[in-house]
Amino acid sequence: MIKISGKVVNKAMEKKIMLGNEAFARGAYEAGVKVVSSYPGTPSTEVTETAAKYDEIYVEWAPNEKVGVEVAVGASIGGVRSLSCMKHVGLNVAADPFFTAAYTGVTGGAVILVADDNGCHSSQNEQDSRYYGRSAGVPVLEPANAQECKDYIKQAYEISEKYDTVVLIRSNTRISHSRGIVELGERVEKERIPYKKDIQKYVAMPAMAKKLHVKQEERMGRIARDCDTMDINRVEMGDTSLGIITSGICYQYVKEAMPDVSVLKMGMINPIPAGLIKDFASKVDKLYIIEEGNPYFEEQIRAMGVEVAGGKDMFTIQGEYSGNMIRKAFGLEVPEIENQAAPGRPPLLCAGCPHRGLFHVLSRLKKTVMGDIGCYTLGALPPTSAMDACLCMGASITMAHGFEKAVGDSKDLVAVLGDSTFFHSGITGLVNMNYNQAKGTVIILDNRITGMTGHQDNPSTGKNAKGQEAPAIDIAGICRACGVKHVVEIDPFDIEELEEIIKTETARDELSVIITKRPCALIVKQPDIPYLVTDRCKNCRMCMKIGCPAIEEKDGRPFIVPERCVGCGLCATVCPFDAIEITDGGKEDR
Repeated sequence: MIKISGKVVNKAMEKKIMLGNEAFARGAYEAGVKVVSSYPGTPSTEVTETAAKYDEIYVEWAPNEKVGVEVAVGASIGGVRSLSCMKHVGLNVAADPFFTAAYTGVTGGAVILVADDNGCHSSQNEQDSRYYGRSAGVPVLEPANAQECKDYIKQAYEISEKYDTVVLIRSNTRISHSRGIVELGERVEKERIPYKKDIQKYVAMPAMAKKLHVKQEERMGRIARDCDTMDINRVEMGDTSLGIITSGICYQYVKEAMPDVSVLKMGMINPIPAGLIKDFASKVDKLYIIEEGNPYFEEQIRAMGVEVAGGKDMFTIQGEYSGNMIRKAFGLEVPEIENQAAPGRPPLLCAGCPHRGLFHVLSRLKKTVMGDIGCYTLGALPPTSAMDACLCMGASITMAHGFEKAVGDSKDLVAVLGDSTFFHSGITGLVNMNYNQAKGTVIILDNRITGMTGHQDNPSTGKNAKGQEAPAIDIAGICRACGVKHVVEIDPFDIEELEEIIKTETARDELSVIITKRPCALIVKQPDIPYLVTDRCKNCRMCMKIGCPAIEEKDGRPFIVPERCVGCGLCATVCPFDAIEITDGGKEDR
C-alpha cells in the first residue's frame, strides 16, 4: 500500500504505461528515497515533478544544479537515500561538488541523474556525460527503456551503498520522453543510518583528499572486477557472423534494425565490463560498436587490444541515430516510407507572451543584447532579431560586463535574463558588476514562473515543488541588496513607458536594473476579449512586426486568428492608427 497525494492505493504488481522520467521517479520511490533536490532542465524535468507527487519524499526545486547536488550529498551524509536530477549542461554547473563527492563516498545511497540531449532538441550544445563519470571516477548506469529506468535507479542505490560511492545515471531525450510498460512494486522504507562524525571521510582538505583518492581508485577497481558478472550487462547471442556492443537507446535501434545479430548490451557503462567484452568479441566474426555521441566505448575497447570492424567511421558523432540509419550503414534494405511533408512550425514566443513587448522595443532602439537561456532566447529570431549572444545560464550579465569593458561604452548595451535564471546564476554576475563599478543595464524578465521547462516554480513565485505556499523572494530587493541604486519595475506591454525607461537607464553612467513584470500567458488568462482589425487599417504591418503567432497575412492584409489570440492587446498598443479594437462580440464576429 502506498500513499500518493493523500490517497491510499494498492500498486503492488500493477503495470502502467509511463514516461522514462516517470519510471525513474517511481524507482526512486520504491528504493526508499527520502530527499530529492533538482533544477528543472529538459529532458530531465519530469523526474522531479513526478517525485513531488509522492508524499513520502521531500522534494525541492533548488536555485541551480550545484545546490541540488550539495543538498543530496548532505542528505546522504545524514543517512538517507537522496537524488538530484538535471540535464547535461546542468552537470557542468554541479561538477564542483560532484567530483569531490566521488572522493568522499556516501552514507545513505546518493544518485545523480543526468539527461543528455543528443540532437540539441532543447539545448545550446550536445554533451556526452559518460565522460563525467569516467573522469570523476564513479559508476555510470544507462537504461534502454522505461522498465529499466525504474529498475536501474533501484539498483543504483544498492551499488551506491555497497561500494560507498555516488552513482551517475545517464539518460537522454528518447529514454526520458519515451513511454513503456512498467511493472510497479512496493516502496521499501530504508531506516536512516545514524550519523557518525568522520572528519577523514567527509572533510575534503588536501591531506584527507589524498587518502580519499586512493580509496576511490580502489573502489572503482572493485566495481570494474565485479561488473563482468552484473546482470545489467548481458549478452544476447544470435548470428555470430556479426556482433554489436551497444547500450541505452542505441540498443533499441539495433534490435529494430538487425534483430538476429549477437548483441552485448551494457547497462553499466563506467567502468565497462572488460572481461565480458573480450569474451563476447571472441565469439563473433566481426565486432561493431554502436553508440550515440563520442567514441566513448570504441576508444576503450580498441585500447584493450580488441579488434573492432567498425564504429564511428560508419556513424556520426552529432545528433541521434535510428533503426534506418543503422540499416543503411550495414548496407541493408531501408523500408520506403511515404513521407507526408509536415507544415513548418518555427519556434516562436507564444501568443500573449510578456517578453514580446520588450524585444519589440529593444529591436526598435537597436540595442546590443546579451541574452540568456529560457523562452526569451527566441527573441533572437525574426521579426525582432533582438539578441546578439547567448552562452549559458546567467552569462548574459557577465558577458555584458565583459563587452562593456572591451568596448568602453554601455549606452547601447543591455543584458536580458529570466527570473529563474537570475536565481540560478545571475545574482553573482550582478554582484560582480557592482563590485567592479560596471556601467550597463540588466533587464530581468519576471514572468512569475520557470517557463521553458514547463512551468515549474522558483524562489520568486511563492510556491515550492509540491505546490505549497512558500516565501517569495523579492527580485528588486535582491538587486538593491547587491548595491544597485537604480531599480525600475515595469509592465512590458506598456510599450511607450518601457521605451522611455530603457532610454533613461541605458544612458546612465551607473549600473541599473529594469524588471519587466507580467505573468506568462499560459498560466494567467488574459481577459476573454477578442481584437478586431477595422477599416482604419492602413496595412502598415506594424502589428506583424511583433511576431505574434496569432497574427498572419490574409488577402494581403494582417489578420488576427481568433483561435490563437489570447487577448493580450499588444497589437493594439503598437498599431499607429488605432485600427485594432476591442469588441464585445464573440469570435464569430471576426
